[in-house]
Amino acid sequence: MLYHIPSIITPELLYAMRAMGHGDELLITDANFPATSHGRECIRLSGVNSSEALSAILALFPIDTFVENPFITMETVDHPEIVPPAVEDFTQIIQKKTNFTARPIGLERFEFYQRAKQAFVIIQTSDIRPYANIMVKKGVINHAD
Repeated sequence: MLYHIPSIITPELLYAMRAMGHGDELLITDANFPATSHGRECIRLSGVNSSEALSAILALFPIDTFVENPFITMETVDHPEIVPPAVEDFTQIIQKKTNFTARPIGLERFEFYQRAKQAFVIIQTSDIRPYANIMVKKGVINHAD
């Protein structure tokens, strides 16, 4: 046990986040996402939803401030203008936990799948909400942190 680490962060997830470098991406997915077939490494967080995972990860994880938007979600199929409730939830968490104020960028489903294959790690949750998937680009820790 360690101080200040959210209890849902497993040893495997902590190791993966620490091993990542600047610009590497992690992907938090819902239960329906093809995580095992799309990722180099898949860590499961059973009994946790994607919003809980994002909140816990952002407590420890520096986000990339050198890119326009370090957060990417999957667009609603055939209706990219619709913002799913999970993405609204992600936006609120991001704005609460970071200095970032914009909504995550949406990618078309198959573009998102291609991007997922490049992720350093995929964290699959038990979330059954549609489109409860978010990619986060790691930043750097500076002396002000």
